[in-house]
Amino acid sequence: MKALLACLIFALSSALHAADRPHVILVMADDQGWGDMAYNGHPVVKTPNFDDAAATGIRFDRFYAAAPVCSPTRASVLTGRNPNRLGVYQWGYPIRTQEVTLAEVLKDNGYTTGHFGKWHLGSVRNESDSRPGNHGFDRWVSAPNFYENGGTLSDEGKAVTFEGVESSFIAVDSALDWMKEALKDEKPIFAVIWFGSPHSPHIAADADAALYPDEEKADRNFLGEVTGMDRAYGKLREELDAMGIRDNTLLWYCSDNGALPRVGSSGGFRGNKGLVYEGGLLVPSIVEWPAKFPDHKVISARGNTFDIFPTVLEAAGIEKPEGPALDGESLIPMMEGATMARNQPMGFWHSSLRGISTPSEEWMQELKAAQAEGRDLPPNEAVAAAMALPDPPNRFEDLNGHLAWIDGDWKLHQIVDKKSGGITYELYDLKADPYEESDLAGAESDRVERMKAALSAWVDSVLKSLNGGDY
Repeated sequence: MKALLACLIFALSSALHAADRPHVILVMADDQGWGDMAYNGHPVVKTPNFDDAAATGIRFDRFYAAAPVCSPTRASVLTGRNPNRLGVYQWGYPIRTQEVTLAEVLKDNGYTTGHFGKWHLGSVRNESDSRPGNHGFDRWVSAPNFYENGGTLSDEGKAVTFEGVESSFIAVDSALDWMKEALKDEKPIFAVIWFGSPHSPHIAADADAALYPDEEKADRNFLGEVTGMDRAYGKLREELDAMGIRDNTLLWYCSDNGALPRVGSSGGFRGNKGLVYEGGLLVPSIVEWPAKFPDHKVISARGNTFDIFPTVLEAAGIEKPEGPALDGESLIPMMEGATMARNQPMGFWHSSLRGISTPSEEWMQELKAAQAEGRDLPPNEAVAAAMALPDPPNRFEDLNGHLAWIDGDWKLHQIVDKKSGGITYELYDLKADPYEESDLAGAESDRVERMKAALSAWVDSVLKSLNGGDY
């Protein structure tokens, strides 16, 4: 009898604790630059829902993607680590099974979990070890890469075409359908909603493109895709209200890398997608959690997508798992106003390796055709092979590329020439020179040497992780 009573008390206390925890929803755009928001000064784009969130919630004005391309940044969100540590060097690389994901940690602590939209961290086939369901997601409707209006996604391994549905609504509507059922179990929800927009080719819904009659066709479609995301985001916020959970939901929006060349806007920051300059890394970021942070706040201190992992765990009252060190740190103290500076520097490493081709609709149509014949398809060979630890171990020279180290307001670039292997350095004071126009490497030689040493030590730790030293 005592044992039964103890079990009941434990179950009740666990349920109460779970009820106090916030629901967590992470939303991410695909290729939306810092300046591709009306609230950040874009002269044409219409983003009323994002603007409202930025005006009432917590707006991060210096928020970085962990990499200037998509898959690595997405890996950083789920692990709290620089993506090179886990072998996600470039777009199309899968997440390793050895990594502990945010979905797994939250699931182990009473959350029900779902992924909706772009995956791009491996295969979405039933037999793949890199599918979302093998990384902590109870429910998933996912595409191998970006997807368009009426796209075909994997509904837990089954190819399903969402005919006539604008692409951002595919993810949001799938997530909302799941949430409404999941809430019946009275568990907190963790949802990852990753849009396939505004990635090229830009094909906006007619109504969204029609809002930009004075723009060239390519711009109409790009801007229309951003507005399509805004509409979907607005529906998500409204439905959270209707379900009665918005106040205690941590809703976090950001993008996976900086602005696209030509059609996108970096807001004047140097560079764009694929570059480690500010324009390739800075992205819009908005957090809403009315129950915890009812007042609007603008944060100019630097945050990063790998900070999402530890921030969410602190918000949920869950201790960080033992194991590999995280590159990220919790941003809760910034949101509370206790500090306006991060505790540790940020490292970036954009490898010179090529990405892995991931033609989403083509692969999904192949899967759909096979399943219509009663067959399934094995995991993609290139993706499956990329999950293995490097053998022989990777060296710095195998990856090279463009690295950067941000410590406070100072940013050191280390650029490796692809042909000669020669290394050059650039140094910028981001406080005085946010657009990286004045290289101070020559005038600040002592600072360069100190930052080079710190960057080198970080690279050694990344290589150790990459080659399996954390497992």
